[in-house]
Amino acid sequence: MKYLKLFILIIICSAVLGTISVISLYFYIKPELPSVAILKDVRLQTPMKIYSQDGLLISQYGVKRRIPLELNNIPDGLKQAILATEDSRFYEHPGIDPIGVMRAFVNLVVTGEKGQGASTITMQLARNFFLSPDKAWMRKIKEAFISWHIEQVLTKDEILTLYLNKIELGHRAFGVGAAAQVYFGKDIGDLSLAQLATIAGLFKAPSTLNPISNPQRSLERRRVVLARMLDEGYINRQEFEQAASEDIQAKKHGAEIELDAPYLADMIYAEMVTRYGKEEAETGGYQVYATVTSKLQRLAQQATIRNLHDYDERHGFRGPLQQLWQLDENGETEAWNESQMREFLAEQPSFKPLLPAIVTRVEEQQIQVFTQQGQYLDINWDGLAWARPYVSDTRQGDEPKVAADIVTEGALVWVRFNDETDFWQLSQFPDASAAFIALNPADGAVQAIVGGYSFYQSQFNRATQAKRQVGSNIKPFVYSAALEHGFTLGSIMNDAPINQWDRKSGVVWRPKNSPEVYDGPIRMRLALGRSKNVVSVRLLRGVGIDNIIQHLARFGFNPDDIPRDESLALGSSSLTPMELATGFAVIANGGYAVTPYIIERIDNEFGETLWHADPAIAPPLNGEAQELMAQESTEGLTEDANATQHYAPSVISKENAFLTREMMTTAITGGGNWSKKTYWQGTGWRANNMMDRDDLAGKTGTTNDSKDTWFSGIGGNLVATAWVGFDDMSRSLGRTSRNQYLINKNPQKFNWMGNAMVGPEDGARVAQPAWIRFMREALDGVPESYPPVPEGIVTVRIDRTTGKLTQRTDHTARFEYFMKGTEPTQYVDDEEFIDPFEQDTPAQETEDIF
Repeated sequence: MKYLKLFILIIICSAVLGTISVISLYFYIKPELPSVAILKDVRLQTPMKIYSQDGLLISQYGVKRRIPLELNNIPDGLKQAILATEDSRFYEHPGIDPIGVMRAFVNLVVTGEKGQGASTITMQLARNFFLSPDKAWMRKIKEAFISWHIEQVLTKDEILTLYLNKIELGHRAFGVGAAAQVYFGKDIGDLSLAQLATIAGLFKAPSTLNPISNPQRSLERRRVVLARMLDEGYINRQEFEQAASEDIQAKKHGAEIELDAPYLADMIYAEMVTRYGKEEAETGGYQVYATVTSKLQRLAQQATIRNLHDYDERHGFRGPLQQLWQLDENGETEAWNESQMREFLAEQPSFKPLLPAIVTRVEEQQIQVFTQQGQYLDINWDGLAWARPYVSDTRQGDEPKVAADIVTEGALVWVRFNDETDFWQLSQFPDASAAFIALNPADGAVQAIVGGYSFYQSQFNRATQAKRQVGSNIKPFVYSAALEHGFTLGSIMNDAPINQWDRKSGVVWRPKNSPEVYDGPIRMRLALGRSKNVVSVRLLRGVGIDNIIQHLARFGFNPDDIPRDESLALGSSSLTPMELATGFAVIANGGYAVTPYIIERIDNEFGETLWHADPAIAPPLNGEAQELMAQESTEGLTEDANATQHYAPSVISKENAFLTREMMTTAITGGGNWSKKTYWQGTGWRANNMMDRDDLAGKTGTTNDSKDTWFSGIGGNLVATAWVGFDDMSRSLGRTSRNQYLINKNPQKFNWMGNAMVGPEDGARVAQPAWIRFMREALDGVPESYPPVPEGIVTVRIDRTTGKLTQRTDHTARFEYFMKGTEPTQYVDDEEFIDPFEQDTPAQETEDIF
């Protein structure tokens, strides 16, 4: 009894001393302990994701991949696997597991090494947030105290949720949601038990136990996890055996990009960095929704790429990239084997839709190639015959007769699948560059944007960064200025050569039409539709350079980019495709200056909207909209003195916008009667041939020597601008000679705008086909949308030749629109009247050039 009392006393004293020691130690290190209250509002570093308007992932930015998940969105199987292997008594202990501590102590006594850390999930969370992973006594003590604090602040479910989302699991995957994507390319809810056990096995040592770096060790660890689940009663023996033997198909997966639009993604990334700073943008978990839809963006990219290939292929084949082997003097070869080809091609870049390939066999009119994907493809004559030799931008060689005229065995070439003709063909990376931009004219929302053939080859965004001369694309804005200064669609202009001595340069300036056809007196509507250069110059003279520049500034064009000489009437100004499309949006929406934008909204990682675009909009072109505008302007600023008006400013009258669009319409439809010799074609006639719509309006543009080609136009609810040219501004787009194979082989519909076209390259032949391809699909099923005639517009019947009033109702007359008060007041005299049917001069088509 004496010894028992002594033993009990020793235990009590030890307990008291231990408690005092623990309390003393706690207060000693308390100043060094972090506040765990921040865990209540912890914000995990999550990458920024960019989506299309319809929710397809475009890109992801940020080094750490993390997909934050609520606990109820994490499968029970994974939670059970984690608890079984990491902390089976998690819901029972207060953050420190006494049994685990004793087990670690016994292991230390027996082995003399700190092999087991006795860490609970709470302690691991404390280490991950606040401490280093070093195995030191003081770190373990701090870890225990912090864990106890955490248990006072957070619930068990909150701790487990943070733990599953915070921990690093290898290959830059943070949290179980990201791990599911990185290792299996799936959402966490779609994983099998075996895959869930594999992820649970990563928690012990992600760098050495992951199924990509160490598949065998990962397999062994998976079996351990499943065995612990079996011991804890979470699974039965059959489930254990099935999951332990399953082939989990693990490999590294990148972000699941559903819409590859890198130029758009790069623009949005830059805007987010401007808003939030680089670190915050990349780690704040922002989910950014673009204004583009996946359908329109894909259409724009496909149209731009196809159009560049059409241009490039009609100019000829520039030869293989390399000759890897060739015939020797005896006609024999030492061809590479398949292993050599695989190894070589694996190191070659690819630019969708182009694939690098090696020619392995050449027959009479067919070749066989071995592709980067390890496939042998046969390319028949349909995919080869286009490849006549490229000589220069203006010359092509003879058409090939056999495949050996084009390539030989051992040649490294590009191939691509032609969606329009449904076969594989020989190809090449286009030398020319392109850009495309489509806007909603009502509010400026970008509907599609393409900055070049491939972002991965060149990050220069030509849609927003390339200032190029616009050629005749400037003319609608010049004509709009003329309407402001008394000219009308029926005004008669003198389409005759101009010769002007320039005292400064000492030379004569002679602007020319292209082709050099001059029609004498011509109505202003026809002059724009047929892009008469000299008429544009005469209008500039009539309005005045200063007035023209002031008017162009209304469309958002920087006056500093506009030359103060008469060449501006022909498009010597340099603008970006985005600036040009924005200007045409003013014409399309009835005269309102909208601002382009690319972000519709920004959400946080939980889907809560943080910011939503609130653009100034152009009201619908009807009386109700005007009344609404007037009502809003008279209501005043009631709640917020700094509130902004949501309607875009009116920069030209709706009458001016209507008449300018009318002239652009006839640039596509033409007019008159062929049998009566009043018929004429506008420079954009191909759009009329390809699209059965009456609401199209557009304008071609070509600069000197065809260095820049454009087409801008309006259709339905869209405004779009296409540009094609060389990045090397000294190069001309040239001309092409007839390729009989292309003419015979291509479907007739593509002959109007595809690689079968011949002659000098210009806006109608080079840029317009991309616009047509895009608009034809984008507007499929979209109702025609033509603006109503404004109240300030009147319609009268005029004589086609003189623009004066007429009482005739035959082919010599037409109804024309005028601003009220500017309509003609005189009737055509018999002496002035001319019947084109009795004339010998046929109607002519005019292409435009500056």
